[in-house]
Amino acid sequence: MDPFSYQIKRTQRASKTRIVVTPEKIEVVAPLHVSEAMLHQFVNEQWHWIIQAVQKLKSRSEQLHSLAPKAYHDGAAIPYQGKTYSLSLTPTKLKRIRVEHSHVFTVHIPHTHLGTIGSEEIKSVVIRWMKTNVKMTVEQMVLLHGPKHNLFPKSVSIKSQKSRWGSCGIHNDIAINWLLALAPLEILEYVVVHELCHIKEKNHSKHFWDLVAQHLPNYRSAQLWLKQHGQTLMLGI
Repeated sequence: MDPFSYQIKRTQRASKTRIVVTPEKIEVVAPLHVSEAMLHQFVNEQWHWIIQAVQKLKSRSEQLHSLAPKAYHDGAAIPYQGKTYSLSLTPTKLKRIRVEHSHVFTVHIPHTHLGTIGSEEIKSVVIRWMKTNVKMTVEQMVLLHGPKHNLFPKSVSIKSQKSRWGSCGIHNDIAINWLLALAPLEILEYVVVHELCHIKEKNHSKHFWDLVAQHLPNYRSAQLWLKQHGQTLMLGI
């Protein structure tokens, strides 16, 4: 019996069978025509590689350090777009909490609630602000890159995903992981372009990567950044 469980995912995008190992799951991605028996045999043949990949991920995760501050108090360091900004908690006569960002993250807190709003609530407000702003940024990037090859998604959504940076559904609905708000803008742009290109190329063939390169000639540097920093980013804030 295998010392691990795995999921099988068949997709028309897959040109060959492959195994994806993430901290959350082991997934066998395969073309639609491959039988389940062949997939189980493929997993058995890759048994040692899978074990090594799982162990490597476990070892790496133990060495990771979250970008999140220990608490969301005045002066805490907030990661955003590849940089770190100081958090400023400021009393206001407004009735609702409001977030502003310039050279610092300013959270305007109603003066009547200044002593009662805790770290978790401030964290939730900051994350909500980031999700709203990353969606606006993604929509701007779609408008920038979409016209070049008529790559217009049916919809754009921002999601919380534990192992994916983005996705393009069969009806060309684009979803982007909000945690990319923490990365430099060029990394977010790469993921947006990657998913846009799936509107035309539903795979990762040479034609797909050629299309990505037409939009972002230096896309490989963004791939490298995600490979080096992606796991830390996935820890969130």
